[in-house]
Amino acid sequence: MERIENYIDGKLTEPLSGKYLDNIDPATGEVYNHIPDSGPQDVERAVHSAERACADWASASVDVRFAILTRIADLIDRDLDSLAKAESIDNGKPVRLARLVDIPRASANFRFYAAASINLSSKAHVSKDKGINYTLHEPLGVVGCISPWNLPLYLFTWKIAPALASGNCVVAKPSEITPMTAYLLSCLCIEAGLPPGVLNIVHGTGPRVGESIVVHPRVRAISFTGGTKTGTRITELAAPAFKKLSLELGGKNPNIIFDDCDLEEAVKVSIRSSFSNQGEICLCGSRIYVQQGVYDNFLEAFVTQTKAMTVGDPLEESTRTGAIVSYDHMQKILGYLDLAKEEGGTVVAGGEQVILNGRCKGGYFIQPTVITGLSAECRTNQEEIFGPVVTIQPFTTEEEVIALANGTNYGLSATIWTENLKRAHRVAAKIESGIIWVNCWLVRDLRTPFGGMKQSGMGREGGEEALLFFTEPKNICINL
Repeated sequence: MERIENYIDGKLTEPLSGKYLDNIDPATGEVYNHIPDSGPQDVERAVHSAERACADWASASVDVRFAILTRIADLIDRDLDSLAKAESIDNGKPVRLARLVDIPRASANFRFYAAASINLSSKAHVSKDKGINYTLHEPLGVVGCISPWNLPLYLFTWKIAPALASGNCVVAKPSEITPMTAYLLSCLCIEAGLPPGVLNIVHGTGPRVGESIVVHPRVRAISFTGGTKTGTRITELAAPAFKKLSLELGGKNPNIIFDDCDLEEAVKVSIRSSFSNQGEICLCGSRIYVQQGVYDNFLEAFVTQTKAMTVGDPLEESTRTGAIVSYDHMQKILGYLDLAKEEGGTVVAGGEQVILNGRCKGGYFIQPTVITGLSAECRTNQEEIFGPVVTIQPFTTEEEVIALANGTNYGLSATIWTENLKRAHRVAAKIESGIIWVNCWLVRDLRTPFGGMKQSGMGREGGEEALLFFTEPKNICINL
């Protein structure tokens, strides 16, 4: 059976322990390869390799870095189909979704930040007859990038690309649940001619590899996407060393439907924003609030379309809803479905585990689920489930729905549906979320910053902010 390897100092290498972990296909429940069970010694090797490469990579011209990163993007495009299949097997998502969204976005991340680094400007302030102040942005050196399992290559490259483009060397950890595309990226980096040590990828668990990266004294910054609990732990570990942190954490995102919206479009997009990637996207709108005047019509249409969704083999081109990423996560979601009933909720669509035939008979599948009748304060509406589960609740006034929308500890994203432009601006300004979509969902521009408020994180990814995060500003004043 195939063994994934670490990528350290430009080479694929076994973990020093010689130990491996099972990697399970969530659509079948079967082991399909093994990943390194790496530890602190492997991280030390990776950091040492990155340190040796730092001076040359930081001093390389932006044109050189641009050419290499663009070459990596070209190779991702070339291997689109094989990468999409690998991600589908690893994650359980429909292969069609991986081909249309995840893998192209990984390529776009490298292209965008390669170009952005060339166009990064520096400010100068002239004080007449006194002096000139200008700012240089120097690479930090060795930085750590830790990514989650839900969008494996998409989010992995979103961290790595700006770090490399701004002249840093990286020690990166993909999720041990979905390691395959990170391993394949290692192979592409070798083929692209990325200098040894510039990027190092260490596979393994959070406690053994992730924490070792975070606490390493020579790792200057940490960029992490994942759960709020893990983000809290990273903050505790990194704070004493004053490391730079960018944390993109959980979400419990409101989807607000006003009665003057384009109802047909709102239902169609809300189905996508609720259940894409089996609801395993931090930006999914898991709390839907519908104004009383259109509540019945919205609920009927939304439930009808939810019930029409079929769950199937992720490798089939016709599949739109695939497998839950792991057995443990499936059990977590099923536990929340039981909790919702205990809290007084009514399951009006879905709510059951799905048992498929054939290849996927042992896989982890759950029906897209809609729940009504829950209070805003219940755990189902307060805690991140991260699965194909949404709640729907009516509201009457703007003030009421703003309070409902802001009534959790999270503040990652929100969606507003209205044809009233003044209302759109007015409500958006009062919603406590880092990104707000009006009459759309998941429309992203890499030039704009991305991140959350409250317990959804700190720092911003995307745009110039991502490049600047991985730099140290140095102000220089010249006396005239």
